[in-house]
Amino acid sequence: MYLSKPEVFSVPIRYINFDILGIEKNDIKKARHHVFIGVILPNQRESRWVRDKEAMEREARLREVNIKIEFNDFNIEKQRIAVEKLISEGVNALIITSIDNGDEASLVDKAKESGIKVIAYDLLIKNSEVDVYISFNIIRVGEFQGRYLTKNVPKGNYILLSGEPSEGLLREGAMTYIQPLIFMREIRVVTDQVVKGWDPDNAFKIVEESLAKSGNRVDAILAPNDAIAGASIKALENQGLAGKVAVTGQDADLAAIQRIIQGTQSMTVLKDSRELGKVAIETAIKLVEGKYIDYNAIKNNGKKDVPSILIEPIAIDKSNLYTTFKETEYYKDGF
Repeated sequence: MYLSKPEVFSVPIRYINFDILGIEKNDIKKARHHVFIGVILPNQRESRWVRDKEAMEREARLREVNIKIEFNDFNIEKQRIAVEKLISEGVNALIITSIDNGDEASLVDKAKESGIKVIAYDLLIKNSEVDVYISFNIIRVGEFQGRYLTKNVPKGNYILLSGEPSEGLLREGAMTYIQPLIFMREIRVVTDQVVKGWDPDNAFKIVEESLAKSGNRVDAILAPNDAIAGASIKALENQGLAGKVAVTGQDADLAAIQRIIQGTQSMTVLKDSRELGKVAIETAIKLVEGKYIDYNAIKNNGKKDVPSILIEPIAIDKSNLYTTFKETEYYKDGF
């Protein structure tokens, strides 16, 4: 279930009026030294996650709170070890990027049993007692991808790729545009496959096999993110098809921007992770301090309605690439 709320509203978790209690701002800063935020991100290979890490560390310094960041490398065992390690080290807020929608609920339970506030970051943790979900408007990302493909390639053979662990709303958004044309037999799906672990090597093999199976008759590739888009384009290059097949993406990685300029990748979606990381740290502090949480949506994770903060993404192609990055200063050093 996905319910979008038109206006920002608040969850009254607990409110402390520091003025009434006679607590000075300096005392608040001192108290913040006791805020210890643990974070688990997927990896440091992709620039997307490097930006999240840097944004969180920067915001933690500005807010004068302690932070420790671990990485799970899309491995559930590493995720478990990282969660247990951060709990043992005494964090009072935990920001987790989900990689497995089954086992992680038990990890959330462990944290909650220790009185730790838990934020699901980027992907919602299913059937869990998370306090808040923070992400981009993922369904909008999928809509951008599907709309671009169907507008520019309304007929032809499609390869549909999705990541695992999956974000159902990403797929749902894209298929809003693609599925009607499949029903009308304007679009023929030659491959519809999951890329395990969001691994570019797996994506390369899938696209390579799809091209061989179809005799290179492919017109569009729905790639869920830029890393998978890059791998798909490598497979296309091997067949002399790079730039001739529409390929989507997500994350606005530097390599993807360069591919768009070169004409081998069609579009990407900018999700300014600087803002996402900043909001995550702000929210973690509010949870620990018992303050109101402003949210703009509710998402049901199978167990509860989770207050959610969803940030809007920006679709990027050649037509708006330069103006978008000039306005956002996302790549200050150019590309």
